[in-house]
Amino acid sequence: MHDIRAIRENPDQFDAALARRGLSPMSSQVLALDEARRALIHAAETAQAAQNAASKLVGAAKAKGDDAEFERLRALVADKKSEVARMNAEADAKDAELRDVLLRIPNSPLPEVPQGADEAGNVEIRRWGTPRTFDFQPKEHFEIKGVQPGMDFATAAKLSGARFVVLRGAVIRVHRALAQFMLDTHVNEHGLTETWTPVLVKEEAMYGTNQLPKFAEDSYQTTNGWWLVPTSEVTLTNTVAGDILDEAALPIRMTAHTQCFRSEAGSAGKDTTGMLRQHQFEKVEMVSITTPDSSLAEHERMTRCAEAILEKLGLPYRTIVLCTGDMGFGATKTNDLEVWLPGQNTYREISSVSVCGDFQARRMNARYRPAGGKPEFVHTLNGSGLAVGRCLIAVLENGQQADGSVDLPAVLHPYLGGKTRITADGRLE
Repeated sequence: MHDIRAIRENPDQFDAALARRGLSPMSSQVLALDEARRALIHAAETAQAAQNAASKLVGAAKAKGDDAEFERLRALVADKKSEVARMNAEADAKDAELRDVLLRIPNSPLPEVPQGADEAGNVEIRRWGTPRTFDFQPKEHFEIKGVQPGMDFATAAKLSGARFVVLRGAVIRVHRALAQFMLDTHVNEHGLTETWTPVLVKEEAMYGTNQLPKFAEDSYQTTNGWWLVPTSEVTLTNTVAGDILDEAALPIRMTAHTQCFRSEAGSAGKDTTGMLRQHQFEKVEMVSITTPDSSLAEHERMTRCAEAILEKLGLPYRTIVLCTGDMGFGATKTNDLEVWLPGQNTYREISSVSVCGDFQARRMNARYRPAGGKPEFVHTLNGSGLAVGRCLIAVLENGQQADGSVDLPAVLHPYLGGKTRITADGRLE
């Protein structure tokens, strides 16, 4: 959420940041609401002062036996009390209106974020690995002969509908191995603290990480008010909501493997085959809580953590910086990792690593206390490390063989009891 004081002090800068995202100026609307709210608060305070002054005179009038003055003052106090209550209610309503507007305005992109209207404006900054040359036409993951026995979309549709999958046998073993490998790497090599969190959260947690109010249709809500998390960014980041942390405790670096749930409301007709875009999926998430002066360095560190997973798996990828028109709502800068999928003959997103500045911290009131200073808002960062299902797709497609078997990355062999491949008939051996 944006700092209203910063908008007051530099409305042109605020509007310029919105313009970079392709949005119209909003400072006039925001400041008009702010001015109306502050005027109501001032009027309520003035009426309260008059009420307090009259209250003091009531007792004096009674002591003097001046019944007429006593009744006049008592009526005045009652009127002022009613006036104060009305003005406070109006001020609260205007404050809620202002907050709702601010909650719907995206974060400001950093100056170094490339300008662009959509994904065509994204900028590639590096590549790793060389896509394999096949002596046969590579298939998509769900078409590979050895994968088909373990990837059942028909049964999933019977159980739940479209965009679900039932995984069995060798395929789910590899899926589970990938998640375990990612967690072990992040904990043992990258210094993240493994965390297990709920997948059902209160509404305020979704507000804290900017899923609400703007993106309510993209998530699932239960009948009793809980929300299913679209990613454990929600829970990991909100662990510090309302806290004032010691500077010495930062950075806080966490990772979690959870189920994730998304309605995919805006993706009708997109990626409908296979398991690239599902309503229920698994991710290994990374979240960091840092001081403002270290957040950009932390962003690069987190990007390297995600890249390391792909490199250990031997999966070619490219890293891009998202442009202003393609970056997420809460991000001030985002690096995307795109893994090579030979079945589609293209790179597809497998991780987004974003620095959010104090945008989420203001929503959550998450602060830290510098040595000898007053509390300041922390900076928050999040990123996939990685999306497990998409990583499974990449492993299967890049490792496929002409006979329909799949050779598996060496780093997974210990997690599979020494097994090295999926056979053409769907067994691990």
